[in-house]
Amino acid sequence: MVQSKAADVDAFLADADPARRPWLERLRAMAQANLPGHVEGMQWGMPVYTVDGKAIIAFASQKQYVSVYLTGVTVPPQYEEAWSRLDHGKGCVRFPKPETIDFDLLAAILRDGVKA
Repeated sequence: MVQSKAADVDAFLADADPARRPWLERLRAMAQANLPGHVEGMQWGMPVYTVDGKAIIAFASQKQYVSVYLTGVTVPPQYEEAWSRLDHGKGCVRFPKPETIDFDLLAAILRDGVKA
């Protein structure tokens, strides 16, 4: 994994590949808008959004793709079919082309799938 040495998310975004920066900024905005009471920070060399001390979502700009890590989220049943079509592992989804990031799906999963 490509890890950033940035001290905060603003620095992470400033250091990002200019071609990917708009997509990463959009991921940031999506996380902020859909996680009431979140705390934004850097962990594991990437932006992480926590709620009540639990990491919920993180993202990174890897060499071949943008990755989104859903750590404190369960994919609700109504989104499982759409989720299954994405290139994903247990808690990570990879987008080789940032323009294919499904912001609506990720936002819905955050809204409806955060564990209490």
